[in-house]
Amino acid sequence: MIHSTRRFATIGALGLTAALALSACAADTGGTDGGSGGSGGDELTEVKLQLQWLPQGQFAGYFAAQDQGYFEEAGLDVEIIPSGGDIVPQDALANGDVDYAIAWVPKVLGSIEAGASVTNIAQIFQRSGTLQVAWVDSGIESVADFEGKKIGSWGFGNEWEIFAAMAEEGLDSSTVEIITQDFNMNAFLSGDIDAAQAMTYNEYAQVLETVNPDTGELYTADDLTVISYEETVGAMLQDAIWADTERLESDEGYQETTVAFLKAVIKGWVYAAENPEDAAQITIDAGSGWGPSHELWMVNETNKLIWPAPDGIGYIDEAAFDDTVAAALSAVNESGASLITEEPAEGVWTNEYIEQALAELDEEGVDVFGEGFEPIEVELMEGGN
Repeated sequence: MIHSTRRFATIGALGLTAALALSACAADTGGTDGGSGGSGGDELTEVKLQLQWLPQGQFAGYFAAQDQGYFEEAGLDVEIIPSGGDIVPQDALANGDVDYAIAWVPKVLGSIEAGASVTNIAQIFQRSGTLQVAWVDSGIESVADFEGKKIGSWGFGNEWEIFAAMAEEGLDSSTVEIITQDFNMNAFLSGDIDAAQAMTYNEYAQVLETVNPDTGELYTADDLTVISYEETVGAMLQDAIWADTERLESDEGYQETTVAFLKAVIKGWVYAAENPEDAAQITIDAGSGWGPSHELWMVNETNKLIWPAPDGIGYIDEAAFDDTVAAALSAVNESGASLITEEPAEGVWTNEYIEQALAELDEEGVDVFGEGFEPIEVELMEGGN
């Protein structure tokens, strides 16, 4: 692997030197379209960013970067492309349809083993946001209690934390009944699933904004048992920014664009952390479809997965990445299939570009660490309204 493990505080001068060199290239070439030009010149460099899902608070930083003009300031014209499950982000990137993609690390590890040539250039989410949610009287208090139960999962590569956590407990995945659930909590609420998969920033809130028919009030956390995969060996790194490996190796314009893009994205996430209400409205305006309290919850919970960032937002921690690979290697689903069968080869991740972006932004006075970050209190309303 490309292991760039120097801490950000030690590379400011190097990053600035590289920035000057790349700026010189930009001055010579000017901006071009196709995501491979520089940020200099009058033209904006066209960039296509593929999301993993539909517009929502999970991606607030990208929409904030667009709304606040950070992309344009960086010399970029960024098209943010949503996916409703019909597009596999890393495949779109590997096929050359887009310039960058947002995807969970374990999903991409599977694609890389199948031949995709992509590189993780920024680990935006530092913590897993996946939960398994059960009713408090279900008898399910930990992963060890999954045996013989109906365990909900969305599939589509979202299920591997479940199987990795079960493997750590010594549970044969065939001893549970995996129920494919929709991307909502309806099956759980109707009693068809004993423990449903949920994200801290989305499906968990869907339960808490639902009326308990027995009380006429909204469900509360006291009604639920919540298992966080972040607290298990099954925890895996999630939303990361991926780039085209070959272009990173051979295209100086793409390298320059990558740094400019990362700087704008970081500024977008800083904005979302400092202005969660505004960021929530930005994602609503971008077409999220969620109500205001749900959207604000999403932004707030997403921020918790990012901040504080001791090494700087997006910095890839080698140990955390290696733990994700180990979990992926251990995971076997209910049909006996594995996510990956061997460790990925070199080039699967690099801190080279995020280090440069962090150094330049720190020099500009941008808080890339978020040491003082404090989440806000969000009151969920019925239906997320």
